[in-house]
Order: sequence, then structure tokens, then C-alpha cells
Amino acid sequence: MRKLIIAGNWKLNKTSAEAANLATELKREVSDVMDVDVVICPVFTALSVVQDVVMESNVKLGAQNIYWEDAGAFTGEVSGPLLKDLGVEYVIIGHSERRQFFGETNATVNKRIRAALNHNLTPIVCVGELLEEREAGKAFDVIQTQCTESLAGFSSEEVQKMIIAYEPVWAIGTGKTASPEQAQEVHKFIRDQIMKLHSEDMAQTVRIQYGGSVKPENTAELMSQPDIDGALVGGASLKSEAFAAIIKNCCTVNK
Repeated sequence: MRKLIIAGNWKLNKTSAEAANLATELKREVSDVMDVDVVICPVFTALSVVQDVVMESNVKLGAQNIYWEDAGAFTGEVSGPLLKDLGVEYVIIGHSERRQFFGETNATVNKRIRAALNHNLTPIVCVGELLEEREAGKAFDVIQTQCTESLAGFSSEEVQKMIIAYEPVWAIGTGKTASPEQAQEVHKFIRDQIMKLHSEDMAQTVRIQYGGSVKPENTAELMSQPDIDGALVGGASLKSEAFAAIIKNCCTVNK
């Protein structure tokens, strides 16, 4: 059975003091949750203070990106050794905003995954189609290419250490929503792609998160889908009460 994992992507929000307060509130509200893995991903500048808050708790620390070189003349980048030094355990790679606004490609995603694994960081690898790609009937082609190219060259054992996050970019901030059935359809497609690259048994062990405007109200129905193993939460993760409700609603789901 795959354990559900809920990760909060705080994006470009919260000062160090605000991040510490939010982490403190969340830690208190979910201290008794053991059936769901909980991860929070603050901005780089708040990683250290948040780690001080969540250390030795059931809330784990993640980062929002990683560079593929360990050190050198790479102004503005943050490497695996630096993240490990701060107690980071997870790292988001290939988020739709990185792809849209900062030139991220499947090739650079692949390199970032390799760097994460080299430093025993768990990659949260994001895939997903834009609105125009879905409306043009190209959603599955886009996701297939993203999976194939992003995961190229990794062994079955390495892919098992990853988490895949499906982000229907068309359902984020557009007023459109993905139904649980639509989300399940794509999650199964992603699992099928992993199966083709490796094996069915191995594909059944990989956790696939959903990242399309997850809220407390839709959590249970989404998580009850057979191939949805958690959520990558954006805006709702910036409020401890809403994020804790999402996490606790997962505990009611029987997979």
C-alpha cells in the first residue's frame, strides 16, 4: 500500500518570521497524524528557521528547487550539499511555474533529479499540461514526453525513490477545475508510463501526487481515487488551518 503524502509549496511567500510561525502552527495541528507523510517547502531564505521548528517532528522539510552542480561559479543557485546542510529531505523539481517562467526543460529537470538523488534528497518531479495543450487534445502526448525525458537514464530503484506530481496547469488559477475522474485518468496514465519504462510491480510502488487547486473540500474525493497518492498544495498550504484540514481529511480515506 502506498502511503499518502501531502506537500505544501509555499512559493514566493512568507518572511523567515512568518514561515516559522506558520510551521509552528502546522506542527501543532498535525502532531498526531502518522498515516500521512507531511512536507512543507518554504523559500530558500526561510529553510533554516523552519527546520529549527520542525526538527524531530512528523513535518518534513522540502525545498523548491535544486541546481545540478554541487558548487562553482553559478550565481543565484542553490545546490544539493547546501540543502542537505539545512536538513532538507525533499525537493520540488520541474514545477509548472519553473517551466513557464524560468526556462525549465525536461533535460534540466533530468539533471536536477540526478543531483537530488546523489545527495539522498527525495525529488518531487512535476509534470502537467497547459490549457491550450489540453484543449488541443495533446495532454497525454505532453505528459508522456515529460515522463520519458525527465526520467530518462534512471534505474527502477532510483525511480522508486521519486514522487511524481501531476499539475493540470489549466486548472490552476483559470476558474476551471479538474474532476476527480479527470485527475485519476491522468494519474493512471502516468503510472502506465512508468510501467512501460520499468515494470508493473515497480510502477505500483511509485507515489503520484495531484497538484490542481487542492482544498479541504475536495481532498477526500481526490485521495479516494486508486492512483492518486497525495497532493502538492499551493495556496491552501499558506494557512495552517486549511492545510491541516487537507492532511486530516486524507486520514479518512480508505484506499
